[in-house]
Amino acid sequence: MRSYTITEIWDIPIRVNTSLLLFLPILAWLIGSGQQIELYAGLVEGLTGVGFDLARLRAGSTPWLVGIVAAVGLFVSVTIHELGHSWVALRYGLEIESITLWILGGLASLKTFPKEWDREFWIAIAGPVSSVLVAVVCYAGVLVAPASLQVPRFVLGWLAITNVTLAVFNLLPAFPMDGGRILRALLARSRPYGVATRIAARIGVGFAFLFVIVGVLDFQIILLLLAFFIYGAATTESKAVLLDELFEGLTVGDIVTRDPATVTTTTTVEELGEQLLRDRKPIHLVLDADGSPVGVVALSDLRTAGRRDHATTTVAEIMRDVPRVDPSADAFDTLVELQGSGGLDAIVQRNGDLVGVLSEADYAHAMTIQRGFRSGVPG
Repeated sequence: MRSYTITEIWDIPIRVNTSLLLFLPILAWLIGSGQQIELYAGLVEGLTGVGFDLARLRAGSTPWLVGIVAAVGLFVSVTIHELGHSWVALRYGLEIESITLWILGGLASLKTFPKEWDREFWIAIAGPVSSVLVAVVCYAGVLVAPASLQVPRFVLGWLAITNVTLAVFNLLPAFPMDGGRILRALLARSRPYGVATRIAARIGVGFAFLFVIVGVLDFQIILLLLAFFIYGAATTESKAVLLDELFEGLTVGDIVTRDPATVTTTTTVEELGEQLLRDRKPIHLVLDADGSPVGVVALSDLRTAGRRDHATTTVAEIMRDVPRVDPSADAFDTLVELQGSGGLDAIVQRNGDLVGVLSEADYAHAMTIQRGFRSGVPG
């Protein structure tokens, strides 16, 4: 689903996902239903001693007003939670790509996550701390709000309880939630970062299965969605850390294919097919009439030729323009950037001079070699 930027805070784009826009009316209805109002009014009164006129809160369209204001307030609270993470990250000089609000809450996307345990610890715990501070402010608001302001006072009480719940729930050691990241940070004090990640990820997967069981038995759709998110994110991050370890210390220049096979823009698709068969190379560099690299072409690109005449269709019509990278660039960082652009191919140049072509096959070969060395097998 698409996300839309609604504002910026500290130069961080705040985005709203379509899933949230669809879910907000449902959330407003759930909060504003009579049973929820009665339940939370009783909880707030028990915690603060402040009573509510339930008849006024249930009258006419007031439940809808309560639901809408509370739902919007919840996601403002979630934004503050994510800004807590972001503020600490910025203090450490880390760049925040965006904060996205979606059906399961919020996500602050850092370009790079620190491997120093103490930095990860403080970044992770800043979110729950922010939620607790919001709860304290809302609690104080309930105490000072006049009795005539029934809706604002109820919403503040509801947000106080919800923010405490949000903080406690996020502290569960279900990686990659805040509690899981705190757990990894503490584990990384005495263990390698990769080992700490794998342990935290396994615990996160365990929580995901627990959420599935509870979600099915209690028919909680949100818990099921959260379980799938935790499972996918935990396994994905664990794999990413493993790759980072394998490529540690390697640059693009260490794994690039130098002197790659080449074709020209005027080469026909038919000729390309014959050359691919002869060269047995997964990717070819495309050169223009002046011998300058203008793109790449691979076997998979032949599909774009479709039913066109292969004897007259040229490589220029099916080639791909790919990113240009420097050979000194970190191999893993480049992998992440290329994945973000939708492929793993790049032309490698230094000061405009061709060095080679980088492809998925180069990464696969480097992984095989690195695994061999890590496992003690002679390369």
